[in-house]
Amino acid sequence: MTTLLSVKGLKKSFGGVTATDDVDLDVIKGELHAIIGPNGAGKTTLISQLSGAVKPDAGVIVLNGANITHKPAHTRARLGITRSFQITSLVMDMSVLDNVALAVQATDGHSFKFLKPARKIGHIRDKALAMLAEVGLAERAEDPTRNLSHGEHRQMELAIALASEAELMLLDEPMAGLGPEESATMVAYLKSLKGKRTILLIEHDMDAVFALADRISVLVYGKVIATGLPDDIRSNDAVRHAYLGEE
Repeated sequence: MTTLLSVKGLKKSFGGVTATDDVDLDVIKGELHAIIGPNGAGKTTLISQLSGAVKPDAGVIVLNGANITHKPAHTRARLGITRSFQITSLVMDMSVLDNVALAVQATDGHSFKFLKPARKIGHIRDKALAMLAEVGLAERAEDPTRNLSHGEHRQMELAIALASEAELMLLDEPMAGLGPEESATMVAYLKSLKGKRTILLIEHDMDAVFALADRISVLVYGKVIATGLPDDIRSNDAVRHAYLGEE
């Protein structure tokens, strides 16, 4: 097993509030690793430090053996980290295909200074359509983005994340706002990515987490209190007491 991401002693405080407190975390290449914890546990702050949106006060972040702790977000993106869902913005007046084609173009090395639409560049269009097919939206490619449901917008965001070809996908609550059927659809698409991509997932939907995760880390008050296989986490007394509210 190869470790893709290694985090050691990550700390971040905002005023008197400690958001991440000496966090250690290893993500193995090809796994879907979920991070769970109650509201205010520091999950999004952790993801923000990994993506480069927030600078840690202390600690080390290593990606593929390279120390990226002080690298800016755009450099981390180039090195293979993409973050989705909480910060992705879709252009509602553009078609579904055009949104994804722009994402493909951004990672393809094509300049945006040319006026030729991304969708008219053959290999970019083909790749964008392939990403849409992978998330079940091929038939909606020409539709205006504003006409899609919230769940379909989430599927679009997943397609855009896939278009980046990042080695590590940071997915921040992809099930947020989804109904039962839409959640089941998203779980199915994420399940289809297992083994093909390395995913670090933050999610409140426990059914989704236990259906998807290879390993789970539990964050409480900024500290990782447990990491293990789903069955181990489910039966861990400290987790059940601190997070699931059981004695």
